[in-house]
Amino acid sequence: MSDILLEIQNLELRYGAAVAVRDISLKVKRGQLVAVIGNNGAGKSSMVRGATGLVRPSGGKVFFRGEDTTTLRADRKAARGLVMVPEGRLLFPDQTVEDNLILGAYLRGGLKSEGSRATLDRVLELFPRLRERMQQQAGSLSGGEQQMLAIARGLMGQPELLVIDEVSLGLAPKIVDQLMKVLAALNQEGLTILLVEQLASYALAIADYGFVVANGRIAHEGSSTALSHNPDVIEAFLGKKKSTPVPTKPKE
Repeated sequence: MSDILLEIQNLELRYGAAVAVRDISLKVKRGQLVAVIGNNGAGKSSMVRGATGLVRPSGGKVFFRGEDTTTLRADRKAARGLVMVPEGRLLFPDQTVEDNLILGAYLRGGLKSEGSRATLDRVLELFPRLRERMQQQAGSLSGGEQQMLAIARGLMGQPELLVIDEVSLGLAPKIVDQLMKVLAALNQEGLTILLVEQLASYALAIADYGFVVANGRIAHEGSSTALSHNPDVIEAFLGKKKSTPVPTKPKE
């Protein structure tokens, strides 16, 4: 079995005449937590939408577990284990927390499946606040609780690779810290994660490897430690002076 779980080759993605992604290539190995960082509008979200089937690429290839999945719909990719937590959460606001979690397990047989029931126990262990709000409408949750639910719903799909787009969007730093710790813990348990994040310092602190996207292309790549000490990355994406590199959390 190959250790490459996701491979994107020369991906191009257009919205009409506008080119959002230009010739992007990257690989995600099993067990990695890979960060994709860059400024707003750089093409990060478009790249993962193309990779997960939410948008049809106009060029290039996407391989998942060695299979060419370029033209597959998002639900077909999710059934294979490539699951995305989208930017903006996109919950079902009029449905309860419990219903959103059950819908996340739809492709796994819902709660009739033993695996889904075990996954539900795990996500409620990770996010005990959701257990307290199971019968509450998702739209009435706080922003942090909604992001917890979005991640939990993605986990209910029992992903082999979880793609998370902008986990920090609109959240207070304390909540972002909590969510990043959960992602780090999941990765330590063996879940492969591709984290798209504008707040580069948070992402690099928990990642093994990172890619910097600028103007629809990969501008830099390397280990999280190398990127956090790269003067160009520090100045452009980490908001620090070149002389003060951002420390990264050592992997346990």
